[in-house]
Amino acid sequence: MNYCSATNILAFHSTDCSKKKTRALGLCSGGLDSILAGLVLRRQGIDVVWISFETPFFDAEKARAAAAQTGIELIVKDITDRYLPMLAAPPAGYGQFVNPCMDCHALMFRIAGEMMEELGADFLFSGEVVGQRPMSQVKPSLRYVEKRSGYDGYILRPLSAKNLPVTFMEEKGLVDRDQLCDFSGRSRKPQMALAKQLAITDYPAPAGGCLLTDAGFAGRLKDLMAHRQKWPRRELDLLKYGRHLRLDAGTKLVMGRNKAENEQIERLYDPDADSRIRMNQMAGPLGVIVEHTAGACILQAAGICAGYSKAAGDQPAEVEVTLPGKACQVISVIPINPEIASQWMILPCK
Repeated sequence: MNYCSATNILAFHSTDCSKKKTRALGLCSGGLDSILAGLVLRRQGIDVVWISFETPFFDAEKARAAAAQTGIELIVKDITDRYLPMLAAPPAGYGQFVNPCMDCHALMFRIAGEMMEELGADFLFSGEVVGQRPMSQVKPSLRYVEKRSGYDGYILRPLSAKNLPVTFMEEKGLVDRDQLCDFSGRSRKPQMALAKQLAITDYPAPAGGCLLTDAGFAGRLKDLMAHRQKWPRRELDLLKYGRHLRLDAGTKLVMGRNKAENEQIERLYDPDADSRIRMNQMAGPLGVIVEHTAGACILQAAGICAGYSKAAGDQPAEVEVTLPGKACQVISVIPINPEIASQWMILPCK
């Protein structure tokens, strides 16, 4: 494999300081722009290392694929503990949904900068292109990110460098500005042409990989933020699966839509904290009341789960209910029609 854990980062440090090559540490999402930024620097003879971050909202799978294809070393680091406080109150606010893009990038560069010093790297870089995104990749936004990162002057954007002020890396001869690019705007034709030149044929489509930009996920996250002061990792992971219904201020029901989602919800179910609801001897959704409280609407939740099963709508149905730390019990409920249950559904952001 071409990546390593954050605990192995010191393995990158050169032991021969007298022959030290210029080294650059770059943020890598695994998209085409990230790939090209790394290769543009590597073809100058610069020692390139990538870092990719993971949280419940995005992962490093595309970055791993890019590393395998290019041979560029990759560090993968989970930054959830530092990410959540920023997400709660990003100084620059959110984008369309619950995406704090500018402060997210600033935090990533801050953490990368800390690792840059450990690695003995000379500067940071990314695949950002001026004007590609109307909010987060315009020049004022790029400057905001650089200043907030704590590493002002150490960030290079190789794909748009000729459209940006000269950096100290270029002034000192660590990077040849003539071999950098002048890409701008939303067209991907220049990137595709460069990819062909560099023999890169396998790269992902330019689709967002961050769940914070997904309307459905963002709606569920906003509900969680409104009702819970702390956001445990498993509750954030639960936001990815099933239907989510807010029954009252202290009761949320998460209910699978198919077998695969039932299995994921079962995996995240905490028998010491949650209530589990499922049909007795009948196919249907698995439901979980997250962090069960004394006032939890068990009969209502059981009726909703029964309503999404194959139980007859006007006949009592048997449902298995397991309260936190207790044995399973079977209760009888009248199924609640999904049309009625829709009033409690947590809706996507608009």
